[in-house]
Amino acid sequence: MMIPLELWILLSIQIAMGAFDMIFHHEFTERLPWKTSQRHEMRLHGIRNGLYGVLFIILGVTQPTGLLAIALGLILAIELCVTLIDFVEEDMTRKLPATERVLHTLLALNYGAILVILAPILWTWAQMETGLALADNGWWSVFMVLAGFGVTPFGIRDLLASDRLMRMHANQPQALFAKADRQEHILITGGTGFIGSHLAKELGKAGHRVTVLTRKTANARELEAPIRIITDLDQIADTEVIDHVINLAGAPIVGGLWTEKRKAILKNSRLQTTKALLQLIVRLETRPQSLISGSAIGIYGRDTHTPVDEYTPILGDGSFAQDLCIHWEALAYEAQALGIRIITLRTGLVLDTAGGTLGQMLFPFEFGLGGPFGDGNHMMSWITRDDLVRLIRHCMVTEALDGPVNGVAPTPVTNLGFTRALGKALNRPTVLAIPEWLLKNGLGALGREIFLGSQFVLARKALESGFVFRATMIETAFADLFATLDKHQQKQRPVTKRQVYPLAGRKVEGYLGS
Repeated sequence: MMIPLELWILLSIQIAMGAFDMIFHHEFTERLPWKTSQRHEMRLHGIRNGLYGVLFIILGVTQPTGLLAIALGLILAIELCVTLIDFVEEDMTRKLPATERVLHTLLALNYGAILVILAPILWTWAQMETGLALADNGWWSVFMVLAGFGVTPFGIRDLLASDRLMRMHANQPQALFAKADRQEHILITGGTGFIGSHLAKELGKAGHRVTVLTRKTANARELEAPIRIITDLDQIADTEVIDHVINLAGAPIVGGLWTEKRKAILKNSRLQTTKALLQLIVRLETRPQSLISGSAIGIYGRDTHTPVDEYTPILGDGSFAQDLCIHWEALAYEAQALGIRIITLRTGLVLDTAGGTLGQMLFPFEFGLGGPFGDGNHMMSWITRDDLVRLIRHCMVTEALDGPVNGVAPTPVTNLGFTRALGKALNRPTVLAIPEWLLKNGLGALGREIFLGSQFVLARKALESGFVFRATMIETAFADLFATLDKHQQKQRPVTKRQVYPLAGRKVEGYLGS
């Protein structure tokens, strides 16, 4: 009995929808291979993708009969059971976005239609003598074999990712902050973002009262009570006492091409929130102790090939990132007239598997498709998300600290060094360099300033004020993030006043004080 055209069409639809779900939702939207909460789901995905690979190839080029047809039916039954278990696991561990819920419904309906057509065929084959004959289904055979060999590597990767997530879960660090002796009330804007959400959760665990401002409450689904969620600053009464304000609101810098419309969104999302905070501070009966407002090392310009720190004069170069940061910081400093200590936190590249720029890089790098940007000689100043969150808390409690503070680790690296360290941590090659002309012409100002700009920035004020970085070298930072270090190796050496590190064939001191 030949497979009818209707079944091939339904299988093709299933493969297309499944591929979209796997790439768009699992990899890019939800980033499941790097969420420790989804370690069991990734194992289920690995098993299911492996079964799909076998199923596609068998149906594409063979006709199993007798016991082999029954075995194929068992594969279908096992796949169905795995899918049902996966539905339960997803429901218990994460909130699916609307598009994924709709797509899962369509996949289930389409799979049911496939079974209705395929079950009688398998029954007919099962009545025949056991054997495995080659079948020529024309281009359908080619398509199914390609689909089988395409989904199998994802199955293997998902199983390996599950093992990695198990290690990452077992090696999760203790709370970043000790239990508070005195509860403080901390307002965070941008508290559902990559940095803000982590800060809010850690402050909440330490016993502080945290209020998070967000425009979309759906984005706050991971922020559990006692964290308070508000959608407008008008919900804060004049009589409320807020000890510290952390202003991290703003559309992601790497969230699309820097068109004029996008630039306006980037600027307005930062300036409007900061203006609203100033209005809040004016009407509060008790003024906050400090305002820590976001900024970025882009304020130093797009090409800093020699070391700069917080005391380095800002030389205008006309870059968009610099202009954005200058306006953002200037607005925040208006709160000084209200008697508030102001800190502008100039962050570098923030590293964590949960998101950010590194989160976007992990997918191509994990499949061996990563490489340096251009010649890779430009400098990158980085910091782990945990260290940045700790530095924010350090800024809150260190009353002598004010003005600009660079949120970067003591040891910048070249893009080539960063790429090689990431490839080594993932055990993947990093030979596919992205040409400089492609980044400049394809991404415009975004490519020139963010991906090719050189940022040689040092954390002078953080070190002067006694802050101790836990992640000081890029190699151990990556190994710690990916849980390839043992507990002893995770205890990195703190930076001292005259500690010296290797850097791109040169040496740089972790502290540049007198």
